[in-house]
Amino acid sequence: MPITSADITLAGRLADAAGAAIRPYFRSEHGVEYKDDHSPVTRADREAEAAMRKLLDAEAPGDGVIGEEYGEKPGVTGRQWVLDPIDGTRSFTVGRAIFGTLIALVEDGWPLLGIIDQPVQRERWLGVAGRPTTFNGRPTRTRTCAALEGAILATTSPHLFADGDVPHYMALVAAASGGHTRQGPVYGGDCYNYGLLASGHLDIVAESGLQLYDFAALVPVVEGAGGRMCDWNGDPLTAASAGHVLAIGDPARTDDVLEAIRSAPGGHAH
Repeated sequence: MPITSADITLAGRLADAAGAAIRPYFRSEHGVEYKDDHSPVTRADREAEAAMRKLLDAEAPGDGVIGEEYGEKPGVTGRQWVLDPIDGTRSFTVGRAIFGTLIALVEDGWPLLGIIDQPVQRERWLGVAGRPTTFNGRPTRTRTCAALEGAILATTSPHLFADGDVPHYMALVAAASGGHTRQGPVYGGDCYNYGLLASGHLDIVAESGLQLYDFAALVPVVEGAGGRMCDWNGDPLTAASAGHVLAIGDPARTDDVLEAIRSAPGGHAH
């Protein structure tokens, strides 16, 4: 079913609830712990997701929920709310306001609504399939990019990539920088990079190893702003995607980006 104004309002209320839970812990005692995969989690992560789930239980009890901290709740409608209360927990724990809350509404595996919310700076990107993306309520757009060389590329960290993905990423870095290492990528940023790309401040974001809750919300935001989201083979991102993610602000550069990724030794990307 199409996204309704009620869905959009509920998504905004989810972001508000998460932000209210997160802000008191920012640059304060947050009780960081480390999961089995060595990624950090804080009281803010858990309380923000719990607040969103409580609201969904009351307002959309038939919809499924997938969250980073509390797993999956099956639904009966074919729709799932996909939640990452703090995407960029490491940045959050060191006081960098470049993390975000991610909220997506996915139907039959396809992300149709997405929010990137930065609760400290009170910045919010909203993307809905078939509608222009907004930033704090105003339409926002990606920028044109005349050539891959000179494009501004961002990623959170190549240290998060599987070893076999690093050569493909570095081939893209080389193509974008034209060999000028002083004009290398922007590092750090997690979901915030995708908001910046949607608003025309970055040209490409490349990531590997993402989960559905890491990327579902990004798809409507970037595509509604005129950009392209795909995997490293150029295929659309769905619930079945393996977690190799590209955001390209100017879709005209898509073939150039994919060609650069494939130019690494071994050729074929995942």
